[in-house]
Amino acid sequence: MSPAGPPDGPRSLGAQRREARPGSDRRNPASIGIEVRGLSVVYGRFAAVAGMSFRVEPGESFGIVGESGSGKTTVLRAVCGLAPRTSGTIELVGGEPLPAPGTKPFRRLVQMVFQDPYGSLHPRQTVDRILAEPLSIHGIEGAEARIERALDEVGLGSGFRYRYPHQLSGGQRQRIAIARALILEPQVLLLDEPTSSLDASVQAEVLNLLEALRERRHLTFLMVSHDLAVVTHLCERLMVMQRGRTIESVSAADLAAHRVADAYTRSLMEASAGFRRAGVRPGKMPG
Repeated sequence: MSPAGPPDGPRSLGAQRREARPGSDRRNPASIGIEVRGLSVVYGRFAAVAGMSFRVEPGESFGIVGESGSGKTTVLRAVCGLAPRTSGTIELVGGEPLPAPGTKPFRRLVQMVFQDPYGSLHPRQTVDRILAEPLSIHGIEGAEARIERALDEVGLGSGFRYRYPHQLSGGQRQRIAIARALILEPQVLLLDEPTSSLDASVQAEVLNLLEALRERRHLTFLMVSHDLAVVTHLCERLMVMQRGRTIESVSAADLAAHRVADAYTRSLMEASAGFRRAGVRPGKMPG
């Protein structure tokens, strides 16, 4: 079953697992975070993003929520270089000299999982070639072992290696997209509504996979979504956007307890409540 309803019920599976492990909130000293200051993306007279600033600590999972057209996906695209920055700075943080945005080393450390897995995978390439391409671009050897390991990590195995995207289900395609992002061993993963195009029955499976991969690889997540239940399942802090601007920043715990200040954030919570699915309690994150 898929996460459904507002984040006003039991804590997410991710939050429960973090609380259950002593010292689980400690950041891995080897991980990398990201800081965005004064980011603006302007197309003609339209400001898609206007003066956005936030910091994602190393090892943290940070969410950006808002309605369609709020600019949240544009933020991710600007971070990875797919949208032009009009102004502002983007910087990796982690206590050592790190590559600048737009460079090849930066792209190896920061990878993105797109919203639509069918649209982001080449329809005429096998899974093997899709996974081998980033390794070839970055001149990384040992492709055979890396591809097999990546498929195992996302729960598919080598039996999927020579299939084409049209031979896979939506959930399997998104797992391939995740494997492609992880095969370069990045430390920051940008997630553009990674479950919104999936069937309800597989959404929670993909979220749980991402949570497990984050813990295993000590990843930093920057995720965007319009679904508050999804964000509170996977993220510790979140920022609410509207019309390209920050409305407020809250923790997932504060959101679950309805401790929010802005009327727009409350309206998003009410909208989430309107999409409860039969048989799923509000805020319940099924396994």
